[in-house]
Amino acid sequence: MPTSSILSRPYFHSVPAAYEHMERILWSDGVVCPHCGTVGNATKLQGEATRPGLWKCKSKECRKQFTVTVGTVFESRHIPLPKMLQAVYLMSCSKKGVSAHQLHRILGITYKSAWFLAHRIREAMRDGSLSPMGGSGGIVEVDETYFGQQENPQPSKQRRGRPYINKRDFRYNNRSALGVEDAARAGSALKGIIGKRLTYRWPH
Repeated sequence: MPTSSILSRPYFHSVPAAYEHMERILWSDGVVCPHCGTVGNATKLQGEATRPGLWKCKSKECRKQFTVTVGTVFESRHIPLPKMLQAVYLMSCSKKGVSAHQLHRILGITYKSAWFLAHRIREAMRDGSLSPMGGSGGIVEVDETYFGQQENPQPSKQRRGRPYINKRDFRYNNRSALGVEDAARAGSALKGIIGKRLTYRWPH
């Protein structure tokens, strides 16, 4: 059993390691230029003044610089890439989901940035194959619920002395036994960032 947390891995804290991690996932078949689409014909720029993860296409018609985040939902970001990878992992392994307020508190970023980041990650996870709830014109049945507040709420005789929430639902010990690998889920989410960009415009 590992003695350190998964979130202690280098690519969750180091910018160069974060770029290398994304390159291993997104460029498994070779470096892809997002400008001309050339595969395996680029060189990595080195130097103290060069920002991490910067590549240059060697095609004569292109010769442009790029990183692995160009053309993805992570392009034009103001949040450090390691923190974005932490957010991807947290949202991928969370059973109940992660709110923007939770990301704001855990990552130490503003709520506005956390909200925008959560939308980017959800867009990366979306594959477009999810059909509408109930299908085409189908009937959706839901359990009854109560809106509002009762004046004197009284639990039923069967409920007295018992919690309303089944504590067993919050145990995560059997996730690996059921084939749920959180690191693989996070890597799968990263593969969905290619070709997607989110743009928000003020209403006219």
